[in-house]
Amino acid sequence: MTKNLFFVGIILAASGLLSPPLALGAGLAYGLLLTHPYHLDSKRLAKFLLQASVVCLGFGMNLGEVIKVGSSGFLYTAVGISFALALGWLLGRLLQVQKTQSFLIAAGTAICGGSAIAALGPVTEANDEEMAVSLGTVFVLNSVALLIFPTIGAAMHLSQTQFGLWSALAIHDTSSVVGAAAKYGAVALAIGTTVKLARALWIVPVALITAAVRKSKTRIHLPWFILYFCIAAVMSSYVPQLHPAYTEAYRLGKLGLAVTLFLIGTGISRETLKQVGVRPMVQGVLLWIVVAGLSLFAIAKGFIHL
Repeated sequence: MTKNLFFVGIILAASGLLSPPLALGAGLAYGLLLTHPYHLDSKRLAKFLLQASVVCLGFGMNLGEVIKVGSSGFLYTAVGISFALALGWLLGRLLQVQKTQSFLIAAGTAICGGSAIAALGPVTEANDEEMAVSLGTVFVLNSVALLIFPTIGAAMHLSQTQFGLWSALAIHDTSSVVGAAAKYGAVALAIGTTVKLARALWIVPVALITAAVRKSKTRIHLPWFILYFCIAAVMSSYVPQLHPAYTEAYRLGKLGLAVTLFLIGTGISRETLKQVGVRPMVQGVLLWIVVAGLSLFAIAKGFIHL
């Protein structure tokens, strides 16, 4: 029965009958109420599908817009990441969160959620428990963001451009940014995806600086799928003869995203919530509220724009 429900969820998400937020909600219900029969396989598949879906979404982007949006958001990204890391460190000290956990939660909030934690974990020599706590904190908040951000954006009467920028600056993982932005509109999706991927590139300098400070020689894993996203945007912009294929790839990317979010939701169980603990979760929530609140205020007032 448990296995059957898992595959039914995947089929519904892949068919398009479940929107990204609904797919995540169904996954969360499954993870919290049932025992996952394919926990590790599901995590690996979710990682691959996320990267493949983002690359497919690149076929719906215009290279000129990608470059324009990416360069315009560079300063905001640099300031935002520096602020989030500093505030995360301060909150971690005040709440007495273990140093490695605190840094990984701050980096996940500042850069790109689970991808940043996965890249920085080996550099910081984080153990399994520290990785699990950090990833669990970020994934729980990701789920909340995907469900509430579109509602907040509509209530604030944000334009698609404003919402895309806000989601990229304030939501942890690329998957949830894309899911929330896709629900808001095509323009929000294009801007949110582009700015978030540009933000993800900051994994490299942050990882190099962290490795230098800690004198770590661990190999740094680069987010290569961002390069493939850019190649897809180049093809879409300069090889228009294949437009029907690009349209289909873009559609498959959106369906793949729904499946990804369902799989991510199934990975959040009651054990995950217990393992995170109170202090790391409080740090993650407070940091996220401040980052999301300040970026929303700045965008709504026109201090941050593209």
